[in-house]
Amino acid sequence: MKRVIVFGATGGIGQAICQTLAADGWSLYLHCNNNVDGASEQAQKLMTIYPQQDFMPIKFDFLSEKEQLSKFVNSLLPVNAAVFAQGITKYDFLTKQKIADIEKIIQVNLTVPIELTKLLEPILIKQEYSRIVYLGSVYGGQGSALESVYSATKAGLSRFSQAYAREVASTNLTVNVVAPGAVNTPMNAMFCKETMQEVESEIPAGRLAQGKDISYWVKCLLDKNSSYCTGQTIYISGGWLL
Repeated sequence: MKRVIVFGATGGIGQAICQTLAADGWSLYLHCNNNVDGASEQAQKLMTIYPQQDFMPIKFDFLSEKEQLSKFVNSLLPVNAAVFAQGITKYDFLTKQKIADIEKIIQVNLTVPIELTKLLEPILIKQEYSRIVYLGSVYGGQGSALESVYSATKAGLSRFSQAYAREVASTNLTVNVVAPGAVNTPMNAMFCKETMQEVESEIPAGRLAQGKDISYWVKCLLDKNSSYCTGQTIYISGGWLL
């Protein structure tokens, strides 16, 4: 049985990733920081559709429980893959952001994924093949004004994955980043309708991405036959900001 842990499984893109991977035969750990009810409900729905697979909601708060990372990882059943779909941002000028907010964005988006990767590596490389996929952003390639810290963390994931992939390539563990452009998710609810329409008009494909546009590429990178693709950042942007 192939099993993946999806961090941030209750987010807009995270939910789409879980649905796509479940349909592809994966058993899932559905991680959430706080939304236990949402993770449990999603697991129950998937279990009804795919009764031969396992779907286990699991709660872990990256900030308040950070000192327990090792214990958390050691409690897991063997996994073939890890997908880091969590991410937060704060839309404002840097000078108006509190140091605590800056540190929180860096911790959730970059530091904790790297630390979890270190802890998961011994588990992953025991498998016949294993995969790591981070959810990056088009802003990791071209930084966004008013999201400078967020942009830095997503750029950091790309450079980290590029370097780390070279360290573990001989173990059949691949490490890649899927970097979406503008996606129709609750994370973009902070922007007014007019702003989102303006963004949409700038996208050559003529629309915002849907969650399934992103989850498809995660599925491809987790496939057993994707073993020669590692250290890459794949931009899924509809041609926007390239």
